[in-house]
Amino acid sequence: MRSEPYDVLESGAAGRLPEQMILFTHTGGEEGGEGEEASAEDMLIPFAFEEVLCRDVGAGKVPPVLHLWSHPGGVALGLRDSKLPRAAEAMQALEQQGIRTAVRHSGGAAVPLDAGVINVSLLLPKPAGKLDFHDDFRLLASVITEAVAAGHPQAAAQIRAEEVTGSYCPGDFDLAIGGRKFCGIAQRRQSNAYFVHAFVIVSGTGLARGECIRRFYQDAADGDASLDYPRVRPETIAALAELGGPSSAAEFTAGIRQALAGRGTRLLPAELLQQETGYSLQYSDPQVLEAARMLRERYAR
Repeated sequence: MRSEPYDVLESGAAGRLPEQMILFTHTGGEEGGEGEEASAEDMLIPFAFEEVLCRDVGAGKVPPVLHLWSHPGGVALGLRDSKLPRAAEAMQALEQQGIRTAVRHSGGAAVPLDAGVINVSLLLPKPAGKLDFHDDFRLLASVITEAVAAGHPQAAAQIRAEEVTGSYCPGDFDLAIGGRKFCGIAQRRQSNAYFVHAFVIVSGTGLARGECIRRFYQDAADGDASLDYPRVRPETIAALAELGGPSSAAEFTAGIRQALAGRGTRLLPAELLQQETGYSLQYSDPQVLEAARMLRERYAR
């Protein structure tokens, strides 16, 4: 059932976050993060990291988590994208341009990732009873909108949640200003925990990213118009910086912290968790590398 479009701020603060969350960062310039280079060689490492971390949240080894990350240059494909007739050749063409590729497991379609795209993930234990994924999408949409509102209230007031036709990775909970998409949201569930994830285009140009994905589909579909894949129109994509919002990753991530503080959530750095409990997880951890290998085998074309 398709969700009705709505103004995120006017809809009120959706859902509740835990009173305390652990902050993991991998955004290069973030204090305590491992840096962009940590994921440069393998597009699946950030996804594998969250797979392991989510499992540990479900097992009670670590409290709920906020993970902020970026990748220096890649395209994450959906499973259906990887099955297009010339997907392998289209992926190879991107690799030859220095753009890493991988098939992700959290649903959706192809999205470009680079230093100007901040990924925001909430990793939470499953509550008792039935989960409504719409509530989780609304929760993350609200947090992102509140992050924009921290420094740019006029832009935040214009954010709407609705599918943007012509965008890459279209979905009911696209976030857009003036009909131009800057964010998409997806979710993945495990037995005892789940994460809801968003990519947020903060800086750079939406047009260039949209053109990259349009060309990928053009090549991967080999001109077969009967195939089912997103018909990307690059002009439907924009960065927050182009829409009157935050203009840098640092400004946006500071807004995320402010949004959580405004909700009464205390963020604790991962380093403090390690000092107090001994729990540590890095991109280079053998568990993460093994999870990346398994994801590659499972979701490879």
